[in-house]
Amino acid sequence: METSFLPTARPLPSFQTLAAAPRCPRPLRRSTIRAAISRGRKEDTVAAVREQLEGCYLLAGIRYEGLTVKQFQGIRDALPESCHLLVAKNTLVGKAIEGTPWEALKPCMKGMNAWLFVHTEEVPAALKPYRAFQKEERVEDTNDFIGAVFEGKYYQPADFKALETMPTRAEVYSKLLGALNGPATGLVTTLQAPAREVVAVLSAYVRKLEEEAGAGAA
Repeated sequence: METSFLPTARPLPSFQTLAAAPRCPRPLRRSTIRAAISRGRKEDTVAAVREQLEGCYLLAGIRYEGLTVKQFQGIRDALPESCHLLVAKNTLVGKAIEGTPWEALKPCMKGMNAWLFVHTEEVPAALKPYRAFQKEERVEDTNDFIGAVFEGKYYQPADFKALETMPTRAEVYSKLLGALNGPATGLVTTLQAPAREVVAVLSAYVRKLEEEAGAGAA
């Protein structure tokens, strides 16, 4: 009987263990980058609004939907240096004015608006350039003031006449100085004006007397 032999099994090849390749950090998704940029811009806008509120006497909203860039720039160029016109979303402006007297402006936080910051007591002179623009471009009905806050009080568009006809500081000074030099009834009438006007004029009168006294002593 013949004996058959199976071929000897060959040893299995040895494998080397490869070191794991270092993982590269995943690139940020575009949506994440956009969200970060958007959040940063929103924070910048809120900060810009709060900065403009410092030393602000009046804040007014203007409906600017449909206005061209050229028209908008024309409005900016016509404003006094004491005024600043800013385009910002209602939500961001609302966030900036929370907890401040300007919060009274929230009823008009609708639609596409621009915001006029007036850093002077001469309110009529600050509002006049936009009124002139409305007439020139014939947009009185479509792009009017939507509201304003002055001295903590909210003014509706129908109330703007009171703001636009306020006497200038020089007129108030002249009125009170005339009353001080005239009959007592004139002084009583003047003292019935808003307290802000009376205090301002009295301060000016005191300075005037001090200057005259100083000049006389010299």
